[in-house]
Formats: sequence, C-alpha cells, structure tokens
Amino acid sequence: MKNILIIIIVAFSFISCSNELDLAPISTPSAAGFFTTSNDVETAVNGAYDALQQQGQFGESLFYLFEVRSDNSEESSSVGQRGGAITNMDLFAVQPSNSLLSSTWVHSYDGIQRCNAILNNIDNIDMDASIKTIRKGEVQFLRALSYFNLVRIFGDVPLVTTQTSDPFEAFGNGRDAAATIYTQIINDLTDAATNLPSTQSVVGKATKGAANTLLGKVHLTLGNYGEAISALGNVTGYNLVPNYADIFGSGNENNSESIFEVQFTSGQGSSFEVNGEGSGEGEGSVFANQFAPFGGGALVVNGSANGSNRPTADLWNSYDPTDLRRDVNIGDFGGILYPKKLVEQTAGPLDSDLNVIVLRYADVLLMHAEALNEQGYVADGPAFDLINQIRNRAGLADLTSATITNQAEFRLAIENERRWELAFENHRWPDLVRTGRAVEVMNGHVTETSNIPVTLSVSANQLLYPVPQNEIDTNPALLPQNAGY
Repeated sequence: MKNILIIIIVAFSFISCSNELDLAPISTPSAAGFFTTSNDVETAVNGAYDALQQQGQFGESLFYLFEVRSDNSEESSSVGQRGGAITNMDLFAVQPSNSLLSSTWVHSYDGIQRCNAILNNIDNIDMDASIKTIRKGEVQFLRALSYFNLVRIFGDVPLVTTQTSDPFEAFGNGRDAAATIYTQIINDLTDAATNLPSTQSVVGKATKGAANTLLGKVHLTLGNYGEAISALGNVTGYNLVPNYADIFGSGNENNSESIFEVQFTSGQGSSFEVNGEGSGEGEGSVFANQFAPFGGGALVVNGSANGSNRPTADLWNSYDPTDLRRDVNIGDFGGILYPKKLVEQTAGPLDSDLNVIVLRYADVLLMHAEALNEQGYVADGPAFDLINQIRNRAGLADLTSATITNQAEFRLAIENERRWELAFENHRWPDLVRTGRAVEVMNGHVTETSNIPVTLSVSANQLLYPVPQNEIDTNPALLPQNAGY
C-alpha cells in the first residue's frame, strides 16, 4: 500500500494496480470532480488502503501504542526519538501534546475520510455491479479497522461517515460515545463480510475472512462471546503454516496463515522520513531500522539501528526454553534483545520490504478458544483443541484438564499463549485492556530506559490515551479530555 494523499477528502492520487496491491502516486486531482469512471473508483479504493501505511497507523505508531505500552517491549533510550514521545509511552508519562498521538489521530481520520468519499460516491458510478459491491466491502472493512484502532486508543471519538467537502465542517464535530463507534464498526464489518469474496485476485486486498476475523475480534472486545464464536467460525480457507519461522520475513508474506497484511515494497525509498533518514516518497516500511538493535548497523539493517520496541527481559523469561517461537520472535545481538520477526536487512535506510501482519489464522484460533471458555469451561473440550494446535506447532505439549482445571486457569493460559504467539504484532496492550488485566499486570512491571530500571505505577485512567491537545485547540468540541489528563 502506497503513498496517496487526501487532505480532509479534497485530493486523491492516481495509482496503478496489478496482481499485487500497488499504490504509487502519480497526481492529485480535485475530489469534487473525481468520481466519474470505474477507474476512478479503483484509484480511490487503493488510496484508502494506502492510509494504513502512514506513520500514524501501521507504518509505525501502533507498535508504540500497542506494544511498547505493554510488558512486551520497551524504549531503550531515556530521551528517545520524537523528543521522548516513545519513551513516554513506555513510562506511562504520556501527555496530550505527544506527537505520536497526534499523528495517529490525523492519519486515522485521513483514512476514514478516504473511505467516506468512496462510499458517498460509488453508487453514482456506472460500473460492474459485482465489482462495485466488492469495492464497497473493502472500504467498509478499512473504515472499521481505523475506527477500531481509534476507539481502543482514545475511547469516545467523533463518528464521521459522510464525505467532508468543506474542511472547516470537521472542526465542529464532538466526540461520540464508544458504544456508538462500536455499533458503526459492527455494521461496517457485517456488511463487508457479506460484500467481500473469500479470495481476491489482487494480493493484499481485504476478503470475507478478514471481515469476519475483525468482526470476531470486535465482539470479543465487547464481551459478545456468542457473536464472536459465530463470526470466527465463518473464517475458513486458512491454515497454520507448519513451521512458525516461515510466517515471517519478506519472503513469506501473504501466506496461507495470513488473513490481512498492510503491504510495503522496498526499492523505491521509504514511505516517510525519520530523524533525517528516508526519502518520504517510496513504499518501503521503516520499522526494521527503528527496531534493529543499537550497534547493529550494517550487520543487521542498511542504515541506522534505533533500538526501539526492545523486547523486555520479562517477555524473554516467560517463554519455555523449548518453545520454538522464542528465538524466532526475539533476537540477541551482543546481549541486546530486539524483535527479530520485524527486522531484516533493508534495501536502504528505512526502506524494508516487510509487511505488517494485522490478522492471521493463529489469532482466530486463540480468540475462538477464549470465547468458548468465556461461555463456560469444558474439560478437554473444543477450546483445548484450538489452543493445542498453536502449542503443538511451537513444540509444546498439550494443555489438559489435569493442569488447567477451571475457567480462570484457562483464561490465563490463553492470555499467555497469545503473548508468546503474537508478540510484537500489536495485540498485547489491547489484550490486557480487553481482559481487564492491564492495571494488574503493568503495576510493578519493571521497564528499562538507558538501562535504568523503572518500576511502573499505572492507574485505570491510563487505559485510554489522551485526545491530542492540538486537536482540542482546533476543535474545543472534543472536550472534555479523557480523565486523568
């Protein structure tokens, strides 16, 4: 997914499309007269995918909001990048002025507005009806994904589902209740699951499986366990890759376990610039450089190695030493841990071919097991079968009712299995919040910045991030600020 720009839905970029999603920019015509042909729709839909690649979404920031925030990883510098913005995520010292929050807000709504423009115009375009239905489904999935991230990060946020023709119209929108946002997400994903095909000819496009997986995750988040089981049961056509290591790396992307990935392509420069590196004009991902271990340099990546998202000793020590996932997920460079599954040699500085895995089948199996257990513990029942598929691939023995004797014990087993299986894939912090375990787990957790141990003290107010101050300054209707900020 590549680098198309819409500034509050007044511009689109033309892009090309082959059998792999390709979003290289060419020009930016006005949206007012843009939607006239089916080619315009294809251009706009690819532009909606492109928004996920931006820095404030899966390009980088979500790793800090969802992983560094948790007990999985930490920021290795006391000052850190972005003037300490990443460090403050790690230390639970985030302020409304944090630049990562601002970019996440802006880039998420940019993506949402791209989707709105398409959905508000596509019915007026003369094009094949079946293709039109599929494109609607794709955009409904993308809008739901962005809103799901926003509501988990900020709680109440503005719900905007119409195209904004006047930029100043957006400045007056207040925040809608999280419940209202979730209703919209569920409606979008329900429609998307109906509208989308099981497979797409273009690699990287959303499918019925992606819509149902995300719908199941949303229902699990809301505690709608029956609905989660139903949605996850509709995810078919995928299977676990036999060797865990073969899930990751640019040579293994979009495999049989993959349900949805944000696509990146190296060789044209980075998708944006960081600390003076990167072209800001290409399609490469930046996180291999960002997460490579300090001192790694050319030995690990091309260009700087910034040491962010460093795995914690707590995560390393939590693995069974025989667990095949540990040494795939975590690398050791001269005593410095790094998230190995997200790092490989790059084509140039901040120019990696690595995609971001958003949804994969292992997550489906574990969510399904969790939802079944929440409906009622069954000794050696179907939930055990699901979690043991994951454990067996990792080289671990089955869990049985001899040791996991009740619902609470199975609940903790699922939490641990998700941590080990999905490390650094942007699930850990949302998982802890969703299960009501975040405050308990993080209180007393020791993180390190510049090798100085810091014991955390976390309150319930910090389960949400603050609304960016610059957004409030522009639009006071966003007040009141989230509690505690």
